[in-house]
Order: sequence, then structure tokens, then C-alpha cells
Amino acid sequence: MKFNGFIAALLFVILLAWFLPEGPEVLPLKFITDIGIGFIFFFYGLKLSPAEFKAGFYNYRVHILIQLTTYIAFPLLVLAFIPFFEGGTGSSLWLALFFLGSLPSTVSSSIVMVSLARGNIPTAIFNASLSGLIGIIATPLWMSVFMASSSQFEFGAVVQKLVIQIILPLVTGLSLQKYLGNIARKNSKKISLFDKSVIVLIVYSSFSSAFASELFSTVGLVDLLKLTLMVTVLFFVVYFGLGVVSRWMNLSTEDEITAKFCGTKKSLVHGSVMVKVIFGNSAANALYLLPIMLYHILQLLVIAVFAEGYRKRLSTKTPEL
Repeated sequence: MKFNGFIAALLFVILLAWFLPEGPEVLPLKFITDIGIGFIFFFYGLKLSPAEFKAGFYNYRVHILIQLTTYIAFPLLVLAFIPFFEGGTGSSLWLALFFLGSLPSTVSSSIVMVSLARGNIPTAIFNASLSGLIGIIATPLWMSVFMASSSQFEFGAVVQKLVIQIILPLVTGLSLQKYLGNIARKNSKKISLFDKSVIVLIVYSSFSSAFASELFSTVGLVDLLKLTLMVTVLFFVVYFGLGVVSRWMNLSTEDEITAKFCGTKKSLVHGSVMVKVIFGNSAANALYLLPIMLYHILQLLVIAVFAEGYRKRLSTKTPEL
């Protein structure tokens, strides 16, 4: 397993937020992260490759399976955990778990893992890109089902933020893709570093507010272990469930790999952005980020192991010429 600098940076800034909960006063974090979110989706629009997107378009059975899993199966499975939370759907911890279930799939890590496992890369690219686009609307809609009456969630204000911070930059990026798309794709590693830097700042800002308001004084070790167990159960139920459905649909091994790897992923990038868009600078943001951070670490570790297993298995079946 390779050292993951992104996870290490996230853990470091959480620790830093604990020691410096007020944050450095010289940095206007809200302004920086708001502008950063706009650039994340501007670059996202620039990097969407029409050729790669088109290459995976026709594998509709896999697309339907992955998107239904991401936006229907995941949220419905989280409903099964309601009895384990005092307060039911009004519990902040359950809402944080539901927020995880409503998020889109990742882009880069899905494609990397599918490639390592020798799955269907064009289909993975199409689904990861499509999932991110659908999530811009689907995630706030799902959250509005349980938070419409909450003072933390005002649907009109959320839509306004979505348009200004996400949709307009995304559309601008897509419109300029003809002129700047190739440059963006050639510099995708630098753009990815920028994206992750913005996410690290959002996580720091969220956790510093949470520690300053003593939010986590209400979250004990039992709650943390419960969340960890639930995100683990959620991951494996979806992963093995997708395997059963893939075989029932007679998908090829490559398509089954793609369905299982893309269908189980949840995006920490989109989660961090959506927290800011939906809840602003609320001290509760860190609580909503907690399940997705636990899930993100789990999915990277477990999928990496499964991907290596698929790669070795397929290598033995395909002798080198």
C-alpha cells in the first residue's frame, strides 16, 4: 500500500484544528474556500473529455446499475439504520450518514482502481463524470427530504448557492473546453493538487469551528465506533450486492469490476463542497464530514486490495505472448 498524502494532510489539519480551533486570523478562510469551490468545478468542466465520455456512452446497462446504486440504493440502505439513532431522522449523526449515502461517486480514484483491476475504463470514466454532474442536483434534493423544515436548510438559498458556486463555473468550464480543455487535461495532476488543497482548507475550517463550539463533546467513542461500523457494513453490502446483480445481468468480468468499483465509491471532494454549499459555515459541518471521511479511507484501502486481487487473477488467466 502506497503512502496517501491526501489522507495524511486531512488527519494533520484535523489535529491542527484541535490545537488551533480559532484558526489563523490572517487567513480569510471562508472567502478562499468559496472561491476555491468555484475553481474546482470550473476545472471539472474543462477536464471533461468529450471523446472519453462518448467512448463509454453506449454501455447503458452498467450505467443504469451504477447510477441507481449511487442515488437510490445507497440512500435507501441508510434508512435501515434509523432505529439505531435516538431521534430517528432528526438525529444529526443519522443525517450525516444519510448525507454520505446521497453523494456522487469519485472520479479519479474510481478510474485508477478500475484501471488497476483491468476493468472497463471508458465505462468508468463515463459513470464517474456523469455521477458528479447528477450529484449537483441529487444530493441537495435528497437532503431536502429530511431537512426541509430545518433552520440549517433553506432550499431556495441552497439553489442560489448551487447556481453561483457550482453550476455557473461548471458551465463556464464546459464552454471554454474547446480552447483550454487540452491544457487542463495535460495539467490534471496540478489541478488535482489544487482541488485537494481546497478540500484540506474546507476540512480545517469545518473542524476548527466544530472544536471551537465544542460540537464533538456530544459525540462519544461509542458514536464514533457505531458510525465506523455502519459505513463498513454499507460498503460491503453494496459491494457484494453489486457482484450478485452483475452476475444476474450476465455482465462481463470487466463490466462487473467497473460496476462494483464505481458503484461503491463516494466522493469526499463533492462531500466537502456540498457541506459548504448546503450548510455554509455552520459548526455542524465537521459532523456531516465525519462519515464521508471514514468511508473515504475505508474505500481506498479495501478497493485497492480488491483491485490488486483482480489484477493478479486476470494476469494468470491471460498468459503473456
